[in-house]
Amino acid sequence: MSRTLPSPPTTTEAPPQQRQDAPLSNGLKQRHLSMIALGGVIGAGLFVGSGAGIAAAGPAIVLAYAVSGLLVMAVMRMLGEMSAANPASGSFSVHADRAIGRWAGFTAGWMFWTLLVVGVAIEAIGAAHIVQGWLPGTPSWLWVLVFMTLFCGTNLAAVSNFGEFEFWFAALKIGAIGLFLVLGTLAVLGVLPGTDAPGTSHLLGDGGFLPTGVPGLLTGLLASVAAYGGLETVTIAAAESENPARGVAKAVKTTMWRIGIVYVGSMLVIVTLVPWNDKAVTESGPYAAVLDRLGVPGGGQIMNVVVLIALLSAMNANIYGSSRMAHSLVSRGQGPRFLGKVSGQVPRRAVLASCAFGFVAVLLSYWWPTTVFAWLLNMVGGVVLVVWGFTAASQLVLRRRLEREGGEKLAVRMWGFPYLTWVTLAGVVGVLVLMAVETGTRVQFYSTGGLALALAVTGYIRQRSAARR
Repeated sequence: MSRTLPSPPTTTEAPPQQRQDAPLSNGLKQRHLSMIALGGVIGAGLFVGSGAGIAAAGPAIVLAYAVSGLLVMAVMRMLGEMSAANPASGSFSVHADRAIGRWAGFTAGWMFWTLLVVGVAIEAIGAAHIVQGWLPGTPSWLWVLVFMTLFCGTNLAAVSNFGEFEFWFAALKIGAIGLFLVLGTLAVLGVLPGTDAPGTSHLLGDGGFLPTGVPGLLTGLLASVAAYGGLETVTIAAAESENPARGVAKAVKTTMWRIGIVYVGSMLVIVTLVPWNDKAVTESGPYAAVLDRLGVPGGGQIMNVVVLIALLSAMNANIYGSSRMAHSLVSRGQGPRFLGKVSGQVPRRAVLASCAFGFVAVLLSYWWPTTVFAWLLNMVGGVVLVVWGFTAASQLVLRRRLEREGGEKLAVRMWGFPYLTWVTLAGVVGVLVLMAVETGTRVQFYSTGGLALALAVTGYIRQRSAARR
């Protein structure tokens, strides 16, 4: 049986009259949560963004995804330990609040909210471009409006609607990636009709396993880290499930094989079947390049459908996640009070605010694509790493606090504590250092750092002000 982790000293707690989370629904069923956990790992970043990583690192992208995957598994294990013990829609923000101080919860929460609402805009634009390619006579803004309205309406209704959409989106994505892996594996073995086993000709024959050297591997590592973003949503959703502690425990415990099969496995299939420097890998996407190589009719259009599903799924999940994060922050006295109202067990004002900011970001992409919108993209470029850093630091503090107080057995336990926690924290810092060193990501590093610093200072001032009352 899990128990709630102890609170920090009263100087860092929310005011007594405010609850950490106002009552929300428990309308997410276990099947919803299971499919969100399974499908949430499969996003447009994998289907499309992985092409840039392959072009940068060559076959060594498999190693890059494996290394960053180990980092993600450790972070999710820590997040699962804390979320199973203390389920909350604010997830890591609540844990940072309890472990480090209100300023940390404020910083992590609003950074993640910013990442999600900007993500909503990116996904809406990407989905609109795909549909516009099928219906060239229609304006892209119209499809953006359609998608934004659809998923805003979905999230304004009962949480079970969000769960149903994500259930079927996840089922379609899992089916697509599963079929791809089966076909790809058969082709690698040479048993697929019309194909010959490539052996190691592409893995080692086109410049070697590490054709672009260590710099290329590091670039691929940074690209792979970005593709793992979104796994945190399952711990946010768990707070509105039938059995939050059991739900998040089951979801986190399956993270290892999901990452190993979906990410590392598919990268291995791609670079084994297609030359890493094939232009099709970046132009049409790595998955479409493989399907075309295997002679699958309409491979490019098939992948367009899959990518559209992935984009719409991510958009739906980001509206949900951003609204719950905003609601959690407000309920802890760390945001505008008018966003805190819950009606029908749904934080509808937080949903509307998140959608509104997402739509504003879409407009910015049309009005100032190379200035303001580009700055927004750079600003959220390293947010997931900051969140992972707060997660590791929080788990380190909360676990030690629980052990000192002789707490009950945890439903999920971090492996090799505290050593692996420290290694993970060092790994996060190491990737951030790489961002600062690499020319292509340096702007993202400083932009994200500026956002983090501004929020941390604001949060600390608010914390000190609350302590004086």
